[in-house]
Amino acid sequence: MDDSTPLKVALLGCGVVGSQVARLLIQQADDLRARIGRPLELVGIAVRRLELDRPGIDRSLLTDDALALASRPDVDLVIELLGGIEPARTLILAAIGAGSSVVTANKALLASDGGTVYSAAEAAGVDVYYEAAVAGAIPIIRPLRESLVGDEVTAVIGIVNGTTNFILDKMHSHGSDFADALAEAQELGYAEADPTADVEGFDAASKAAILASLAFHSRVRLDDVSREGITGVSAADITAATQMGCVVKLLARCVLSEDGTIAVGVHPTMVPAHHPLAAIPGAYNAVFIESRNAGTLMFMGPGAGGSPTASAVLGDVVTAARNRVRGTRGPGESTYSARGITPPGRVSSRYYVSMTVHDEPGVLAQVAGRFADQAVSLQAVRQESEGSQARLGVMTHRATAEQVDRALEALGAMPEVEPGISVMRVEGA
Repeated sequence: MDDSTPLKVALLGCGVVGSQVARLLIQQADDLRARIGRPLELVGIAVRRLELDRPGIDRSLLTDDALALASRPDVDLVIELLGGIEPARTLILAAIGAGSSVVTANKALLASDGGTVYSAAEAAGVDVYYEAAVAGAIPIIRPLRESLVGDEVTAVIGIVNGTTNFILDKMHSHGSDFADALAEAQELGYAEADPTADVEGFDAASKAAILASLAFHSRVRLDDVSREGITGVSAADITAATQMGCVVKLLARCVLSEDGTIAVGVHPTMVPAHHPLAAIPGAYNAVFIESRNAGTLMFMGPGAGGSPTASAVLGDVVTAARNRVRGTRGPGESTYSARGITPPGRVSSRYYVSMTVHDEPGVLAQVAGRFADQAVSLQAVRQESEGSQARLGVMTHRATAEQVDRALEALGAMPEVEPGISVMRVEGA
């Protein structure tokens, strides 16, 4: 085919990211043609509301019939930026069925039902790329999918949600409470009007499922991810972390357990101040990869926003388009190991437990005894008197979640311990 014949591109969604992608496809047309070897032609943009004003976007490209656009047999590449499970899944499968390669940023769909998408693409002989689904502009998917495929990854640990990192950073650096930090994040556009997906950890959990699937060559679904958000993180927790030489971050942890299963979770975690993740500011993301041969790698950058995410989308568009020109395909899904999921109760960590107790002789010994009964070893204990009561902070050595849960249950039954025991994981050995 003549190198002047354009590759036709359909865009599903024209929100913050989609509108930026559309503009870049038009503004950088010459550069993209040079990188790909053929021009790209944007032939349609599917939107929910045709009447909205979209500066810089040719209105003749707009349609509210997303299925017809995704199903066009003359389209080479479909970019899906709608988000959510449906209608995105139906539209992506329609595009694949029509012979189009797909670029998507849809972490919710890939974490919940990625297997369906990957299997359909394999059967149709087309590509599915999704770098923008995790950590914005940070190139993390391709290193796991391609660069490290000959190595054995043992852990992927990181900050993968910019909204929660911004909130926690404000709580640490400015003494803001959770509600004020969230309100500021919303004002700046880092958080949605309904921030549930971010602050309750659903967004980070979806990304953790995708990262774990790639790192360990197994299908890991959203339901496999242990999840806790940051809504329960208090000013007292921030103060306690500071006193312990730590900061609180919402960490995604994907770790290869000793028995060969995969431990995947998202939890508020105390991170020692000397750890590189402790210094990640604002809405930035950062991911550590640990592997047998390459050692430890770190990736950091903007984790959200129209321009950073659009950059990742355009990178995938160029790669998928090059494959189209050459008549080749990129790497497919690598799910050859089929590892199991570590039960959440068997995942080990260090923990920081704080509680208010009666300031009486023998109480500390009783508290230590409840931990000892569950074979939980204590690393450090802090106590601050508050009149007739005392605030007790206990740092444990590594223990399983079920061991700590049983100890907490026993502590909660003690009349000398006030209700409201706080517990947080601690990163590190």
